[in-house]
Amino acid sequence: MTNSDNLPATDSVPSTGRVPAARPAAPPASPSGAVIGLDIGGTKTRGVRFEHGQVVADESVGSSNVQNVSREEAALHLAELFAKIGGGEIAQVYAGAGGIDTDDDAAALAALIAPHVPGAKITVVHDSRLLLAAGGASTGVAVIAGTGSAAWGKNAGGEEARAGGWGYLLGDEGSGYWLGREAVRHSLRRMNQGLEPDDLTTALLRSCNIDDPNKLIALFHSPETGRRYWAQQARLVVEAADSGHTPSQALVEQAGRDLAGLAAQALRKLGIQGPVILGSGLGMNVVRLQDSFKRSLAAEGVTDVRVLEQDPVFGVLQLVAEQG
Repeated sequence: MTNSDNLPATDSVPSTGRVPAARPAAPPASPSGAVIGLDIGGTKTRGVRFEHGQVVADESVGSSNVQNVSREEAALHLAELFAKIGGGEIAQVYAGAGGIDTDDDAAALAALIAPHVPGAKITVVHDSRLLLAAGGASTGVAVIAGTGSAAWGKNAGGEEARAGGWGYLLGDEGSGYWLGREAVRHSLRRMNQGLEPDDLTTALLRSCNIDDPNKLIALFHSPETGRRYWAQQARLVVEAADSGHTPSQALVEQAGRDLAGLAAQALRKLGIQGPVILGSGLGMNVVRLQDSFKRSLAAEGVTDVRVLEQDPVFGVLQLVAEQG
């Protein structure tokens, strides 16, 4: 995940221009027994229980992504979630999570889920696969713009391609974490130039409960903060951009361009022109970012670009049906 994270909602951001999430009107037929869909982001874990294709439970708890929390904390959150959505006859669990890059990653997460669903089939994939299915597409490229960022796609020949998703230390361009970090960098540059705090810096200092930009350095490197903490500051950049703050507008525009670059890489690898589906917290909520994303892809000749209108976890029934 890139987790999806997942910024609040799939990692929270302000609901600027968000298209309200909708549940699928005509879900694919589901197997006998319940199907559990899990969307495991950088901030929260959402679990939906489907019975006969209908939602009967929908709950969220803290993140159970071991890239963001300890294995022990992940296990506790999964236990809390399954206590809420129930056990009983569960035919299958289909989980999407950021950072699922290898079979070992998938097996490690499956091992945490297994004690709660004895006898169930467990499938663990990168969370971008949920996003593509939730967009109603079996081929194309899905772009996650949440706590982290990544693109994943598949063509009609079954070939798959990924771009980004390297994690916050190596990439996550255009993500909530990236925007939060850039807000800190912006504030520190102004400090070094002898400039007074501007609107973005003032909002950031208030949010972090500190009184001097210089204190951002220690706070950023503190074990008390981390990826999720700084991803949550992305909302300050979005709010400042919407209020006319030019540097914040430039940051959100750059985020859209960077995300479009990930999509374009995956499209080229697959030899397709779309569709491209943008989702997760930033992607579904921030119109300014969506517009930049679409403009950048249009310049590459890609015009079938969609913003996800339902949460990724609702793609689970389509993925289960595709498995046969």
